[in-house]
Amino acid sequence: MGKVTGFKEYQRELPEKVPAQERVKNYKEFVGMYSDEKLNQQSARCMNCGIPFCHSGCPLGNVIPEFNDAVYKANWEEAYQILSSTNNFPEFTGRICPAPCESACVLGINKPAVAIEEIEKHIIEIAYSKGYVKPHAPLIRTGKKVAVVGSGPAGLAAAAQLNKAGHEVTVFERDSQPGGLLRYGIPDFKLEKTVVERRVEVMKESGIIFKCNTEVGKDINAKELTKEFDAVLLAGGSTIPRDLPIKGRELKGVYFAMQFLKQQNKRVSNEPVTEEEILATGKDVVVIGGGDTGSDCVGTSNRQGAKSILQFELMFKPSKERTDNMPWPTYPMLLKTTTSHEEGCERYWGINTKEFIGDENGELKELRIVDVQWEVDAMGRPVKFTEVEGTERVIPCQRVFLAMGFVNPQYDGMLEQLGVELDGRKNVLATEGVYRTNVDRVFTAGDMRRGQSLVVWAISEGREAARKIDQYLMGHSNLESKEAVNMFEEVM
Repeated sequence: MGKVTGFKEYQRELPEKVPAQERVKNYKEFVGMYSDEKLNQQSARCMNCGIPFCHSGCPLGNVIPEFNDAVYKANWEEAYQILSSTNNFPEFTGRICPAPCESACVLGINKPAVAIEEIEKHIIEIAYSKGYVKPHAPLIRTGKKVAVVGSGPAGLAAAAQLNKAGHEVTVFERDSQPGGLLRYGIPDFKLEKTVVERRVEVMKESGIIFKCNTEVGKDINAKELTKEFDAVLLAGGSTIPRDLPIKGRELKGVYFAMQFLKQQNKRVSNEPVTEEEILATGKDVVVIGGGDTGSDCVGTSNRQGAKSILQFELMFKPSKERTDNMPWPTYPMLLKTTTSHEEGCERYWGINTKEFIGDENGELKELRIVDVQWEVDAMGRPVKFTEVEGTERVIPCQRVFLAMGFVNPQYDGMLEQLGVELDGRKNVLATEGVYRTNVDRVFTAGDMRRGQSLVVWAISEGREAARKIDQYLMGHSNLESKEAVNMFEEVM
């Protein structure tokens, strides 16, 4: 490593953020960049550990110690080459990934982990500024055509890899712009859409074709794709949200989180909003669901000028520290305070919502809620809950955003027309490790196959599926595999 004693000399530091009271006035990103000195120090904290567990913590198998060493030595092109060998989109993961690699960092056993995610973001931003990120159209085309349905992180990663292999790739997207949840789900204050657009332009210049406003299964019969293309990859994501079917669900003022977030993202991008307008301005807001999507609803509600914001989670409050049931290097389910929470929000755990109460005009005005207690097993996992007697109460609320996750992909349309088999969770069933469905020529990857997951897992799925499609089309593949990510260690 560049500095063997770096982890002893420097403490973990993150870039400065715009103060909460200022950043809620707009939808721009607010996390700054390291100075050259700070970036050097943070990369120096990476230890020369015998077994870099961060590799296994990262679903992509990023070669982290090596790119940290290159950053310390200011070898920016080398750092970019190492990082991009396993990750097609570091500008996305460097901003919105929960960094499971940091949970597996050896330094994290008894000290704050290396700031891997921030270093990753700095590598790719420096690479863009220095002109290292360029379109790369293959010199030789195979003559094979591949359709990728869905332009989220899984679809984009697969398209990039398949194009690299020399195939002609067309990406179909039902929305007006590519990006999937990167564009329409994640707020701009976490991921400005210019970052997505910049990458899409590079892909277009590399020869990838994007067909937007085109819903496969509606605008195009899905079976037509299997006739026109040599292979089809389904990467449409897990888009059906988990509902809360209690009394009053039909009231105006109760919305799914993605209805709210997508609409605001459209406004920020100056895209027309044709559906019913959903705003939190001047309202008592309750976000039901304690994950990242719920946090995004909090941040967006703050920016829209909500009167008050509460966030409810049915589960019990997570621990602040690792427990015996969450040992290093596993990814721990710890209490997480996001930047949106810092901006203003009251959080409550162990809350069950029993009824949405409306006024005479059919608009939401109150919630009936109750506290619950959880019974857990020997591993600390929740088994069942019971209501706490005497805690039922009614609170004012005019906007509820349901952010309880997603259950499965949309079956009507594309999947129904193709006749693909589903697994027990109603995700598209694919041969393990091969990504092939029961339908000839049809593959699947990302949340549509594995269920709701992380962006970094979606990129990993897209890369692996692309390799299997390449093997299917050509009999072999030169695309990188996760099994070969340690090649740098063998030659460096």
